[in-house]
Amino acid sequence: MSTFHIHTIESAPEQSKPVLRQLEQNFGLVPNIAGAMAESPVLIGGFIGIFQKVHAGTFTEAQIQTLLLTNAVTNACSWAVAFHTALALKEGLSPADVEAIRDGRAPADSRHAALSILTKTAIEKRGHLNDHDVNPFIEAGFRRDQVLEVLTVLAASTITNYAGNITHPPLEAPFQEYAWTA
Repeated sequence: MSTFHIHTIESAPEQSKPVLRQLEQNFGLVPNIAGAMAESPVLIGGFIGIFQKVHAGTFTEAQIQTLLLTNAVTNACSWAVAFHTALALKEGLSPADVEAIRDGRAPADSRHAALSILTKTAIEKRGHLNDHDVNPFIEAGFRRDQVLEVLTVLAASTITNYAGNITHPPLEAPFQEYAWTA
């Protein structure tokens, strides 16, 4: 059970309200994890800034969801796994590839596999990647600058995953069917 308050737009600190409004506009609801993060205007403000950069980068939404779902599984954040499962399926990832990621395996799609493996390795090796780790990503058709862009997605998801692991927000009804535990 969470000891952190899940803020609504009305109950959030004044500096957090614009971010919650923006997330409500993007998703049609204020995700509970954002409601928990809103307790700290510094955290929610930093999150929205990096969130915007991630979605304005060179990766497709399906590729971003591959990264975010992999990161959520690797960081064992149950809320984020359920949320990003729903979004990954919405963005066209195959159910088999989504299930593989949820099981800690690489998806069958070679480009999604390269994304998933690189981000999982970056988390597990705490960023200490070598050519052996990076080359399969490049060989899958990605560029060197995108190796570094993966870090932006990783930073955004680390904020969310750690906040979820600390605050334990309840899972919203639309994501219940995708509930996951480590």
